[in-house]
Amino acid sequence: MSVKIRLQRHGRKKAPYYHIVVADSRAPRDGKFIENIGYYKPQTVPATIELDVDKAVAWLEKGAQPSDTCRAILSYKGAMYKKHLAVGVRKGALTVEQAESKFTQWLEAKNNKVAVHSENFKKSLSEKAAALLAEEAKVKEARAAKLAEKLAAANIAAAEVEAGATEATEIPEVAETGAETAETPAE
Repeated sequence: MSVKIRLQRHGRKKAPYYHIVVADSRAPRDGKFIENIGYYKPQTVPATIELDVDKAVAWLEKGAQPSDTCRAILSYKGAMYKKHLAVGVRKGALTVEQAESKFTQWLEAKNNKVAVHSENFKKSLSEKAAALLAEEAKVKEARAAKLAEKLAAANIAAAEVEAGATEATEIPEVAETGAETAETPAE
């Protein structure tokens, strides 16, 4: 029986999460499995991976073959490195204590790297939000300036029309007074 370490999809449409399982290679993707060793949620930043590293190493030593994605996940979480160190211990190149210290050093460095990445991501999101707000404020100011110009132009036009209307009303009065004077001598 060929054993694989692979992902088993769960979740609704466009919101997947995966169980990391050890299964017979002939079993369907979401079907029967031997053991569940963790889960993987790719929707979060950084992706959430919960893995029992010791179980994964035990299955790798028994000959289980990981799928491509699972190999990347196992490598990311240190299971592949821990298996490599275990092989070194078996061959006599390392002691168990040396292997454990190397693994804990690697794990601390990896966790620091992930923490820096998540901080940078959060910082870039806040910077993008601030930049968008600044652009939005500029657009708002430009719209307010255009509106003020239009209102000023409308006020000037209204004043001109009002001044023209007063002149227009005065002119006919002058014409009427001139017509009255012209009619008076005729009487």
